[in-house]
Amino acid sequence: MNIHRFPFRAMAAEHELQVAGIDRATAARAAAAAIADVHRIEAKYSRYTADSVTTAINRSAGGPAVAIDEETHALLRYADQCWQISDGAFDVTSGVLRRVWRFDARPPRLPSAADVDAVRALIGWHRVELGERAVRLPLAGMEIDFGGIGKEYAADRAATVLASHGALHALVNLGGDVRALGGQPDGRAWRIGIVDPRTPGAVIGEVDIVDGAIATSGDYQRFIEVDGKRYAHILDPRTGWPVSYWQSASVVAPVCTLAGSLATIAMLRADAPAFLDAQGLRYLLVDEKGRRVAPAGLASIS
Repeated sequence: MNIHRFPFRAMAAEHELQVAGIDRATAARAAAAAIADVHRIEAKYSRYTADSVTTAINRSAGGPAVAIDEETHALLRYADQCWQISDGAFDVTSGVLRRVWRFDARPPRLPSAADVDAVRALIGWHRVELGERAVRLPLAGMEIDFGGIGKEYAADRAATVLASHGALHALVNLGGDVRALGGQPDGRAWRIGIVDPRTPGAVIGEVDIVDGAIATSGDYQRFIEVDGKRYAHILDPRTGWPVSYWQSASVVAPVCTLAGSLATIAMLRADAPAFLDAQGLRYLLVDEKGRRVAPAGLASIS
């Protein structure tokens, strides 16, 4: 069986498409279209792009509403659902916290409580005025940030584009967030390794996926250490401070957007096992001491 591999870079990370079951030329055309759509999503929703939808919405904060299209409205509606099921822990207006939390600062330092509280006053999805054709941020200085769902949405879109070009067997890997189309042509599932959050290059588990997705959120990619304590980039918008319940959370779901958002919500909850059990999904959590937590009574991650 030939698996055609197409590496590429987008969203400040390395990615790869694997396409199988079709000839190389057809796979290349499908991959090119899928990669182009990933770049489209990056350009449209990146907060770093001057002419992106995100930048336009943020620039108008405190002013008039900004017109949005159906795709943007759907993403914001999904963000609303995430906010509701997470009791406010998943909030796409919380990106303003990066103004005081600098995980690239050298030497590392903590922000003051007063600085955190000042920025936290600008957080609040419940304040956002969302209509079908427009959105408004009512306070000057407010922002939205699609970082919590953008890459995962791009993985799902890439899979959809591959399928529209005739790919029946494919694996989309966007920086570790994975969406599978079917299984492998020989009938086997795609086997996905889960990163060990404390041992670079090692895996702590594996999962077989057919027509599904897995995404991982963790404290190991961006963090600072101050006085021997790790402060990761998983910030609770309700307090403005990092959480430390889990080293990582990996969730298997039908689509990557769902897997990624639930993984992030799990990182923000001390009761993540109960929360994920209620969703009826497979998962693997690694607690603050490095112990694995997986569901009972479900097909578990090995």
